[in-house]
Amino acid sequence: MNVSDIKNRILNAKDLDFGNVFNNSIELFKKTWVQGLVTVLLNMVLAIPVVMVVYIPMFFLGLFDVFSSGFDSYGYYDSYNEPEVSLSFLLLVIPMYLFLLVVMSTISFGLRAAFYRICKMKDFNEMGREDYFYFLKKGYLGKTVKLSLVSVGIAVVASLLCVLPIFYVMIPLYYMYIVYAFNPEKSVSEIVNLSFAIGNKKWLLSFGLLLITGFLATIVGFFMCVVGVYITQSFIMLPTYLIYKDVVGFEDGDGELQIQDIKF
Repeated sequence: MNVSDIKNRILNAKDLDFGNVFNNSIELFKKTWVQGLVTVLLNMVLAIPVVMVVYIPMFFLGLFDVFSSGFDSYGYYDSYNEPEVSLSFLLLVIPMYLFLLVVMSTISFGLRAAFYRICKMKDFNEMGREDYFYFLKKGYLGKTVKLSLVSVGIAVVASLLCVLPIFYVMIPLYYMYIVYAFNPEKSVSEIVNLSFAIGNKKWLLSFGLLLITGFLATIVGFFMCVVGVYITQSFIMLPTYLIYKDVVGFEDGDGELQIQDIKF
């Protein structure tokens, strides 16, 4: 499906019933809660080594700064001589923080996009491998990194504009995962434009469903001894998938393409 076809479908999309989408989200959650839990846990597990790689050197360098500048010449800690942040510490912290941001956002973006591919398999009873790292592999990794940085950049800019714009852009940002999952051959700009097109068209419906599903997922997860939040978290991701399904739909082979077809 080319970009113009998708945009035509979005522009001519029929009104969707809130209750139907919500009920279908519950039914789909029954089929995909295990895969959703795996996605959430993988995100957490993969984050641990990244955080350790970043924070362990920062900890030891910060500790070195304290011992080198926080004690007087007699070896006693001087509370009036507070250690200053050294230039070397800043030169280490800033690149490592940026590295952490890039890696974490890329992992999260890739895992969520792969989860939507798995949702389609479960939704249509398709046979296939549940590949959670589909978009973190060599052929897709570059575009996944770019899209994750674009989404973070949009969110940061929206937050700086008096915070309120973030409530608007959060809906198109949710659709970026889905558009990428089923249109990985599209360029980054095309994916972003299509995400904002469907986000604008179905903003109110999407926002209402995200609000309700987020509230219910939190409440139900809390009553499941808090740990249940990890199980119910994927429920929040399902309404946007179902809206995309009804508005744009799927064609045979969506999300399945050769690496050489990918536009960067």
